[in-house]
Amino acid sequence: MPTTAPYGSWQSPITTDLMVSGSIGLGQVSLDDEDIYWVEMRPAEGGRMVVVKRTPEGEITDVTPETFSVRTRVHEYGGGAYLVQKGVVYFSNFTDQRLYRQDPGREPKPITPETDMRYADGCFDAARNRIICVCEDHTSGGEPVNAIVAVDALGKGEQLVLSKGSDFCSSPRISPDGSTLAWLTWDHPNMPWDGSFLLVASFDEQGQLSEPQVVAGSRTESIFQPEWSPDGVLHFVSDRSGWWNLWRWENGQVRQLTSKNAEFGKPQWVFASGTYSFASDELIACSYTEGGAWKIAMLHIESGMLLGIDTPFSEMGRGDIKAGDGKIVFVAGAPSLPLSVVLFDLATSKWQELQKSHNLVIDLGYLSTARPLEFPTKDGKAAHAFFYPPRNGDFQGPAGEKPPLLVKSHGGPTGAASIALDLGIQFWTSRGIGVLDVNYGGSTGYGREYRERLNGMWGIVDVDGCCNAALHLVSRGEADGERLAIEGGSAGGYTTLAALTFKEVFKAGASLYGVSDLDALARETHKFESRYLDGLVGPYPERQDLYEERSPINHTERLSCPLILFQGLEDQIVPPSQAEMMFEAVRSKGIPAAYIPFEGEQHGFRRAENIKKVLEAELYFYSMVLGFELADQVDPVEIVNLPN
Repeated sequence: MPTTAPYGSWQSPITTDLMVSGSIGLGQVSLDDEDIYWVEMRPAEGGRMVVVKRTPEGEITDVTPETFSVRTRVHEYGGGAYLVQKGVVYFSNFTDQRLYRQDPGREPKPITPETDMRYADGCFDAARNRIICVCEDHTSGGEPVNAIVAVDALGKGEQLVLSKGSDFCSSPRISPDGSTLAWLTWDHPNMPWDGSFLLVASFDEQGQLSEPQVVAGSRTESIFQPEWSPDGVLHFVSDRSGWWNLWRWENGQVRQLTSKNAEFGKPQWVFASGTYSFASDELIACSYTEGGAWKIAMLHIESGMLLGIDTPFSEMGRGDIKAGDGKIVFVAGAPSLPLSVVLFDLATSKWQELQKSHNLVIDLGYLSTARPLEFPTKDGKAAHAFFYPPRNGDFQGPAGEKPPLLVKSHGGPTGAASIALDLGIQFWTSRGIGVLDVNYGGSTGYGREYRERLNGMWGIVDVDGCCNAALHLVSRGEADGERLAIEGGSAGGYTTLAALTFKEVFKAGASLYGVSDLDALARETHKFESRYLDGLVGPYPERQDLYEERSPINHTERLSCPLILFQGLEDQIVPPSQAEMMFEAVRSKGIPAAYIPFEGEQHGFRRAENIKKVLEAELYFYSMVLGFELADQVDPVEIVNLPN
């Protein structure tokens, strides 16, 4: 018989120590003949990124030596930090951002000079024994210059610039016969999901590129993931139909392969993300999201037949999927399954988890399952969310009491809520606190029109979405309207701060490396996002008035509820000054507030001790300001202006 206890006060087996003890991040799957590779982010090793190899016999070993971390800072978000060619691993090392070559059984050797350049998203040019990749050149002192370059695989020749002139470039992919290169470009103020171009060019005898040809794309059409089929036909993802669907370029013509109201693409925040891979000349293994859930399928190219693959997975990682040799390897999860590296055998239709993001065995009685929620928002439109009600097999809430609710505002803001098993969500629900993960207008996964709802409306549509979602649950009697909290990181932190400042729905909030001053962000952020706000808010500085109007830091007189802020002190995307200014403003008003900075952390927290600190501090903070007793023993947090 469950014990009756107030919501928020339930004893949970999902502790922070348990969560960080064996938890890892997984991504960037690669196939090299029969070997499978992926990257692990290890909080217990200070967030170090390690390339891991699995042989056909099932042996799993670390490839990356302990003194290296495989992470690139191109665009600051990175991705595409390594590639494998015939057992040789080429990777970007985090500390010096140089490219290294690592032969089997040998120590890595640098193949780029000691200079302020960063590399990502490479492919191997076997005919010329070189790596073709994106280079971000910071040597000039002004805005870095992005280019497609060729780097000698032995580190002996000079770096060769193949293409430059656009503000950004990505996804260089060489044709199977080595004759042609495809890549993507885009320019300020666009982000790659706003509008981008797919270019192709042939190599001359010196290994330089001829004049490029535009295959697809425009300033209002987003292109994602160019790939060559084994027989040398170029494929790509385009949203010209209003949805990211698969296309093929052959004999100078493009042909649409899929025509679903579903997304076969993702926002290109990181390099080397992919949603499809060639199983053969005729078959594509692909993933797509429909109604907020991911599916895996096989596409027959000529007929257009899309055959679903039966797996329990409904969430893909960063879009990692690779096919070859009768198998598919991908990163995926589900509401009851953590993100894992999964091997699917095409012949037997059987799957197995090669590596899990955590190996914790938790009784299903402690796990809350995501419930899709569609709710009304402004202008007669609907928005989407996933609701996790409180759940703990050992406890139930008192009769008549409604649970507190924590609303999560995802980052990007062009991101989306994940429905893979997330212990960071279960941490709350198993203690009697509901969680509402909101896909407000502007989120990906619901087509271009939904994504563009945020154009010029950041700080309005996203805030309305989070508020309306919470109030919808209150109206249904599933949450306590007097104990509503909101949290978010990065862009989600801005939505959190804006909701707390401009609305009177939430009673507390937590901002993780969030934006408080849009004007400062427009002036201080890195190149990749330096013009992002042009689309989200308005042209800068022409519409500086909008930036000032929507910046929470300028309207703290309207903020009247408690706030806790977390900030990495080495953050180059959202500088620490943003959090510091917001804390001082709230503190000076006499409102309960807390500020926790982290030495050595950038944009997002990777160290185990800091991940643990954030969760425990946020829990303690809510218990003090929303008024519930904790079952956990956690370190208290200094909260200024807290009434006795």
